Amino acid sequence: MKYRSSLLGLTLGFASLSAFASVDIHDAYARAMPPSAPNSAAFMTIENSTNNDISLISATSPAAGNVELHNHVMHDGMMKMRQVKEIDVPANGKVVLEPGGLHVMFFDLTSPMKEGDEVSLSLMFSDGSKINQNIPVKKIMVSEMHKHKKKDHH
Repeated sequence: MKYRSSLLGLTLGFASLSAFASVDIHDAYARAMPPSAPNSAAFMTIENSTNNDISLISATSPAAGNVELHNHVMHDGMMKMRQVKEIDVPANGKVVLEPGGLHVMFFDLTSPMKEGDEVSLSLMFSDGSKINQNIPVKKIMVSEMHKHKKKDHH
């Protein structure tokens, strides 16, 4: 009897692990910034391999005093950054966080984000799952940002 309950517990443990393994992030990185810059951003692809829509609902990092979810929107002919409540990830789909679009914003950096460093990032999702990952800090070229913006306008 003791063996069965242990086996059941082990099986349930694996089931809950697989449920949380249904959201993955790929190609995540934070933007390198000059030493005097108070803010930065992180970009990535979030993939949802479940049959249910989920949302990224919050993010935290010890690298920043405050972390928010953001998007760029056109307002009165100008591109402006706006905080969003959540970032939806469709069932069996993905969403790309990229320069000029959706992203994770770091405010009040605790130290400069230099190319080659790593930053710890925690992402919390509407299904209760959480992803903790160290992501590399990379330099973003201005031409890369323009490519993304042009692509968004076509």
